[in-house]
This record gives sequence, C-alpha cells and structure tokens, in this order.
Amino acid sequence: MPPVKDEGRAALIASVGCYSLWGLLPLWMYALKAHGVGPMEITAERAVWAVLWAGGLVLVAGKRQELAAVLRQPKTLALLLLSALLIGANWLVYVLAVNSGRTLDASLGYYINPLMNMAAGAIFFRERIDRFGFAAIAMAAVGVIIQTAVVGHPPFASLALALTFCAYGLIRKQVAADAQTGLFVETAILTLPGLAFVVWLETRGMGHLRIDPATTLLILCSGPLTVAPLALFAWAARRMPLVWLGFIQFIAPTLQFIVGVAAGEAFTPLRGLAFAFIWVGVAIFAYGAWRRTRRLPAAIA
Repeated sequence: MPPVKDEGRAALIASVGCYSLWGLLPLWMYALKAHGVGPMEITAERAVWAVLWAGGLVLVAGKRQELAAVLRQPKTLALLLLSALLIGANWLVYVLAVNSGRTLDASLGYYINPLMNMAAGAIFFRERIDRFGFAAIAMAAVGVIIQTAVVGHPPFASLALALTFCAYGLIRKQVAADAQTGLFVETAILTLPGLAFVVWLETRGMGHLRIDPATTLLILCSGPLTVAPLALFAWAARRMPLVWLGFIQFIAPTLQFIVGVAAGEAFTPLRGLAFAFIWVGVAIFAYGAWRRTRRLPAAIA
C-alpha cells in the first residue's frame, strides 16, 4: 500500500501546484497587455513556445517510445485532436476575458467548472455525489442565476471556460497516453495554426516578439507557464477522482478573484451576492470532502 499512498500525495501536490499557477496567470497576461500584446497573439505564442517545452518533457521523461506508439494509434490521435481543440478554445476565451478586464468572469467560470466535474464524474465514471455535493451545486447554480441578472444575460465567458475545461478533463482521463506524451501531441497540433499567425504578424510588423527585450522575455515565458500547469494537471487527473480534482480546483478561481479585485474590476453588491452563494457552495463541498477523508482507511489516507 505505500506506493498508493505516495502516489496519492504526489498527485495532491501536483494538482495544488497546477491550480496555483493557473490562478496567478492573469498577472502575466496583464504584463503582456501593458506591452501591447493582444489576446490572439498571446494565444498563438503560447501554442508556439509550449510545444518546445512539452517536447523537452518527453525527452527528459524518456517517453520517445510511448510517443511513437501514440502516433500509430488513430483513435488516440483523434481524442488528442479533440482535447487540443478544447484547450486551445479555453486559452483563447480566458485571454480575451482577462485582457478585456473581466478576470472576475474568468474566476466565476473556474468556480463553476469543479461542479461540472462532479456531475461529469457521476455520469461518466459513476463517482458518487453525496448530499454535500448536491447542496454545493445548488448554491453555485443560484450564484450563476444572480450573476445573469447582474449583467443582463448568462455569463457566456464563464460558462464557456467551465464547459471547455470540463470536457478537456473528461477526454484526457480517457486518452491512452501518459501525461507528457499526450501534452506534446496536443501542443504540436496547436503549433501549426499558432505559428502561422505569429509569422503573419511578424512579417507585417504587427508582432511583438522582437520589439524589445522585456516583451520578448514575457512572450518566451509562455512556454513554461503553459506547459507546467497542463503537465501537472494531466498527470494528476489520471491518478485522482474528478470529484477531488474539482475540490482542489477552487484554488485557481480564488486566486483569480483576488487578482481581479486588486486590479480594480467592478465588484458591485449584487455581484458580491452571486459570489457569496458560490463561496457557500464551496464551503459546503469542502466540509463534505473533509468528512469523507476522515472515513478513509489509514492505509490510503
């Protein structure tokens, strides 16, 4: 049993690190925006530089044979194509939200996402949702309804972020490929359109890659800042129930919320009420998760 215990702890550490990095990512995007880099360029540069770091992970982990095997499996490649499109769409929506001063909307999306993960885990993997989970989902639903009333329409960006990342997690859990190999294939798929767009910008003098050293450094950081959390997530997702990933994921939207408020985004009383319902849901779910951990056998605690 010790290997199970050690792997569980490692997955916990990996998931906490992953969501912490995602929660602080808006700070990097704010810096790029200050240097004139737009959302489409940020998304394209992420795709270009991420594949180099993902390829490095494959080499360091000694996964070349696994990569060759995946490339010979049409079904696996088809699933990775779908997961690549989903994560690419998620990146773009996220960058658009942050760059347009709606980091709080992004935060709301990633508060909703864990609750979608709970439902998806129950539907597709028969993971049990207890009464605390159902109560948490209900409270979050009320929060979304209030948010809809605040802005006059459903929070489309928030829902798009939640849906794309939930679907991404479901597919990655089913892909017959290890974390490093799958991530490399995904980023390789996204690199082609990303590189084409970056070259188009640079040849027309609209790109920012070579405009000054500070901007270049910020853009180059897109590689590790993209690959590190995705690699941690993909590794942890195959070793943890989606319910637990959903609980830990609350780290990211909390950090995003703090960043958005600190950046001066509007936080009205009604919007505060919407978040309050969601936070109550988080607290209920956290309590339910704590109760379950107390009933786990000591061997897998």
